[in-house]
Amino acid sequence: MRKFGVFAATTFIAILLSGLYGIIHDQVTYTISPEYFTKLKCQKFGIDPAKLGGYRRSVALVGFLASWWMGIFIGIMLGLTGLIFRHHKIMRKVIMNGIKVTLFTTILFGFAGYLWGRFYLVPKGVDGWLPENIVDKDHFIIVGSIHNFSYLGGIAGIFLAIIYMVRRRFFVRRKISTGALP
Repeated sequence: MRKFGVFAATTFIAILLSGLYGIIHDQVTYTISPEYFTKLKCQKFGIDPAKLGGYRRSVALVGFLASWWMGIFIGIMLGLTGLIFRHHKIMRKVIMNGIKVTLFTTILFGFAGYLWGRFYLVPKGVDGWLPENIVDKDHFIIVGSIHNFSYLGGIAGIFLAIIYMVRRRFFVRRKISTGALP
């Protein structure tokens, strides 16, 4: 029963952390390209910045709405994987480390998205998915690349976290069988 509690808490925490990540992520990327939000994301989410007190608040809302759902997948996948541990305390500890792996991977992918956008997409030129009347096209493209790579990072992070957790399970099993753990 305690393991189910850890599973449920994992999903809840992952949703909150994903939403918080989205808020911070979008505040940073808004700084790089305000137009990405003023001419694309706010319209996509049906958010009127005038009603929310400005673009920074609107961007925070967009960030949460665009990312909280990723926490559902992270929480469920890591929570289910955590069930391979016999004790809920070990399960909780390893899952929290798995969440850290996922977060770190997502951040790294986001940075890779910046590099890809800046040094590949901008020089190559991208037109197909850009709204009309963009003033700073280069930064718009970079932010789009960061966002796309961040989602890929979340997915890759889930898989890396699962690999970490499974490997950790076999490490714990070896420690128990040799008597190194109580």
